[in-house]
Amino acid sequence: MTLNTVALETPAGISARLGWDPGTTIHDRRRIIAKELIAAKLGCDVTDIRIEREAPRGFGYHTRLIASRDGAELPIAIITASYRAATVVAIADPGLPIGMDIRDMTPDPADVRQMQKHSHLPNEENIPDLLDHWVRVQAVLEADGRGVRVAPDHVRLDATRHRGWLPDRKMKYTLVDASRDSWLITIAYGTLPTA
Repeated sequence: MTLNTVALETPAGISARLGWDPGTTIHDRRRIIAKELIAAKLGCDVTDIRIEREAPRGFGYHTRLIASRDGAELPIAIITASYRAATVVAIADPGLPIGMDIRDMTPDPADVRQMQKHSHLPNEENIPDLLDHWVRVQAVLEADGRGVRVAPDHVRLDATRHRGWLPDRKMKYTLVDASRDSWLITIAYGTLPTA
């Protein structure tokens, strides 16, 4: 199965690619792109890399993708985000707090209402600005890891939208705009823990 992908501009330590194809399932897009990224990092063939979904630990547990080569699990975190027929995949050190979000420039009315409901923006009718704000908020929520247990309106962004955080946590995330073509993409990453 082939999928056209493009590399995204990312900070050091993070590699990411975007792929879109309405004829490829979301699960296949995730695996194809992850294999491509990991093979490039390791300098091997994509057929050497195996991507499996972690077995769920319980109800509501969000499984992650696990990469292996020659039967050995690789110490690489795989982070994904999808919207419609597009998927962005990033790989990084497993200790790096990282999250991503992707949207296109034509949100559905229901999505716009959801964004406006949780926005802190003075002009919620400015849809491009609302979208830019929303992908950053969602990336911070993904990096935080608590998912839907935290409402989007709890996320705080600095005036430049280059930093984001949740008031009840010490971690602050750097926000990187990795948008490509008609896709708005934000990567949020924290710092690696120090010993």
